[in-house]
Amino acid sequence: MTTLHITVGDREQLRNDALDFVQAGEDDTLDDSDETVTLQFGSYDDLVDSLTPLRLELVQAIAEHEPESMREAARLVDRDVSDVHSDLKQLEVIGILKLEEGGSGGAIQPVVPFDRIEMHIDYPLVDDLDTDGAPASA
Repeated sequence: MTTLHITVGDREQLRNDALDFVQAGEDDTLDDSDETVTLQFGSYDDLVDSLTPLRLELVQAIAEHEPESMREAARLVDRDVSDVHSDLKQLEVIGILKLEEGGSGGAIQPVVPFDRIEMHIDYPLVDDLDTDGAPASA
């Protein structure tokens, strides 16, 4: 199973995960049975702008039905082909899916290389305190 982990705003955790991955590679203890890929957004707004409900619906439809073209993907979600084309290009840029040649009649085929998406959102409700105890916004 291949999982896409999406995180928001937790750069320290991403750094620690990357260091753990490198260490596991050096120790030859990587577990290939559950591959994970991490996509990090700098802010919640970046996540919401990139992964709209319509785009997530499109990703799910492609993963479930494996359409052979962008046009077929648009039919699956009952949307205009040009809008779906734009969304597919954006989703490819951020790494959610791949656009591959080889669909029927030479069409570009959208492919979701993940079985699952897991999201972790770090959304502080109050400002963190600096080391001197003063609020970060002060």
